[in-house]
Amino acid sequence: MFERLAELAIRRSRLILVVAVASVALMGALGGGAFDKLLGGGFDDPASQSSRAAKAVDEKFGGETNLILLVRTDRGSVDDPAAEQGGRALVADLKKEEGLTAVVSYWDTGLPDLRSRDGREAMVLAHVEGDETQLRERAGEVIDAYATTHEGGLSVRAGGGAAVGNDLSQQVVDDLLLAEAIAIPLTLVLLLFVFGSVVAALLPLAIALIAVIGSFAQLSLLADVTDVANSATNLTTALGLGLGIDYALLMVSRFREQLAAGASVDDAVRRMVSTAGRTVAFSAATVMTALAALLVFPQYFLRSFGFAGVGVVAIAALATLFVMPALLAVLGHRVNSGRLPWAGRPGQRERAGAREPFWGRLARTVMRRPGITALPVLAVLLLAASPLLGITFGVPDERVLPEDTASRQVSTALRENFDGNEESALVVVIDAPVAAGPLESYATELAALRGVERVETSGGTYAAGREAENGSGNPALGRPDAERITVVSGLEPRSDEAQDLVREVREVAGPAGTEPLVGGPDAQLVDSKDSIGDRLPLAAALVVLTTFVLLFLFTGSVLQPLRALVLNMISLAATLGVMTAIFQVGHLSSVLGFTAQPMEMSMTVLMFCIAFGLSMDYEVFVTSRIKELHDLGESNETAVVDGLGHTGRIVSAAAALLAVSFFAFGTAEISFMQLFGLGSGLAILIDAIAVRGVLVPAAMRLLGDSAWYAPGFLRRVHGRFGLSESGPRAAGAVTAPDTAAVAPGASVDPGGPVSPAGAVDPAGAVDPAGAVDPAGAVTSVAPGAPGAQGDPGAQGGPVALGAPGAPVAPPDAKRSADV
Repeated sequence: MFERLAELAIRRSRLILVVAVASVALMGALGGGAFDKLLGGGFDDPASQSSRAAKAVDEKFGGETNLILLVRTDRGSVDDPAAEQGGRALVADLKKEEGLTAVVSYWDTGLPDLRSRDGREAMVLAHVEGDETQLRERAGEVIDAYATTHEGGLSVRAGGGAAVGNDLSQQVVDDLLLAEAIAIPLTLVLLLFVFGSVVAALLPLAIALIAVIGSFAQLSLLADVTDVANSATNLTTALGLGLGIDYALLMVSRFREQLAAGASVDDAVRRMVSTAGRTVAFSAATVMTALAALLVFPQYFLRSFGFAGVGVVAIAALATLFVMPALLAVLGHRVNSGRLPWAGRPGQRERAGAREPFWGRLARTVMRRPGITALPVLAVLLLAASPLLGITFGVPDERVLPEDTASRQVSTALRENFDGNEESALVVVIDAPVAAGPLESYATELAALRGVERVETSGGTYAAGREAENGSGNPALGRPDAERITVVSGLEPRSDEAQDLVREVREVAGPAGTEPLVGGPDAQLVDSKDSIGDRLPLAAALVVLTTFVLLFLFTGSVLQPLRALVLNMISLAATLGVMTAIFQVGHLSSVLGFTAQPMEMSMTVLMFCIAFGLSMDYEVFVTSRIKELHDLGESNETAVVDGLGHTGRIVSAAAALLAVSFFAFGTAEISFMQLFGLGSGLAILIDAIAVRGVLVPAAMRLLGDSAWYAPGFLRRVHGRFGLSESGPRAAGAVTAPDTAAVAPGASVDPGGPVSPAGAVDPAGAVDPAGAVDPAGAVTSVAPGAPGAQGDPGAQGGPVALGAPGAPVAPPDAKRSADV
């Protein structure tokens, strides 16, 4: 398949580029309206009890309160005539607003809990109708119109779920623009440093641009058929930018190295696609597999990340496999144009960088002393993971926003200045007729629970296990076919005590023949944690199983996938531990400007899946080279040292580039986006440096040759279905021990296929002239010419095996190889 892709790129390069430009234009047109279709929220399980309670309230009682207007007088009390007149006028105007229902205020009801303790503030409660998109639009219109000063010396600020969602939606867009403004220039600088050429550095950005534009197009299309969270734009942008650059970096590096070794442009494209292209395809498969596990969760916040993540990875991979070869086929040697002063002559960096001395020396040191080198690194990672012992989970609330955001300030005022907390009250819905007696008994039992300040029903108000003084009911809470009960507590919202209260309320038996549904913010938290926790084992099992199968097909070993999974789990535990110390404990909170709170559960799961997939991405980069060298006859130690030496520069550069795209989201104002960006970036760096640089060679040294073990029947499975970076061998391939089958004058490279004249490239590139450069480029060297004396280290490198006077190279002759 990859050979056909290469031929297509060579023969139809300009047609491919024209189609690509047209596709980008179409995707840009589709993606332009994506933001208007995306939704906020998505953290709740639609089948949970709290979600069903919210639906029942919407259908029977005009909806739960999702908009709270906090009205403050600049002088005196809200009971003063001027303030009361202004408040009543404000409420009258609100009741006329289309899409705004269940408007209740302190001035209408006289309820003391809607008035602050100092008498300076009062609440107006309302419900904004509509789906998530309509809710955001209508809430924005109401807030813009009323969150200002009014007659009677009144000032209004907006809070509640609708206001928080409105602020989050606006902040997501601002954070995304800032992150892109930081990531793209830094990425370009790093690319210029890595390639030393302006043209070569711009090529990965071109692929990244296609991936990002394509990601917005697919988000727009997805939003037409399913709910998609607006935060998905951040993920797709980071992944599209990062992976597009990573994959293109791999391809461009391979292409330039082939040109530097003397290959023609067409042969360089063929070799690039058959090797680096195969690695890109397999790496994309591992990342998509990890992200696809998000689809098992019912919350559309996670599911939309799964759909969007798989899509953007596929777009990045397809652009790399189709557009990049066509671009390079057209550019040819002009890929080195615009070389910068530090880059040296064309080809010099590529030849010098084919095997990075630092990574090779590091790997050799670790292989010689695996215990001394690996144990300190392992100890540091385990220490970093230790905060996980105290991890707690929550769901996003107004505290993820900056402290100066109006909706957050309103929530803080409600907690600190008012008795009870109307915003976090539990809502109990009985979707059946209830007589007055059973309703009173049920409400009295609820009012006796620890932490409950009062219980409001259509028939009365109850406190401390009995009907309260002046405990008149609210007729709006009752219908002939349903009842709504409000349970107000003085507990800290989303605290362990508040969650325990949810469970206790659910344990109280309802009136005979009824099944009460308990909802509200604290109930949503309990249900979200249960929903994600119940499906987490399945998601983890799918990720582990599919990753194991893919890595087995790639390596042919059962121990290599196990080794990769164990090391990945260690690095991810260290990352999550550091994030827990920062975002839950509060270290660096003053620097990053967030409020410490329990780890956001959905974002933690998302970060785990992304980091796992990207770690496997680099696992493929490194293991592919080690396996290729091992298959060519290198010892396990030599294959690891040379493999890491070959891939070290590319992996480290790719990790730095990808980490930049994620770290840019550390500048976000929303704390869970900071968690996502910093956590994913840190996981990438830990994996690329500590795991690939130290723990992988140490594990390979300890495993020895058993690292490549597989039972006989699995070896047969791998022989039939296995994958290899170097591609399938050509028919009639002859290895060094089979020299008797080679015609006189034929030139044979050990482990490579034979060309018509006998010349073999180590990965299958054949040149009719008959000579092979060890780096994979085919040259033409006559017998007896300089460098054709059978010395593998001779300048020029080609060895005419079988030619007169030329010895046959041993099967374990080293190959110069790169990713």
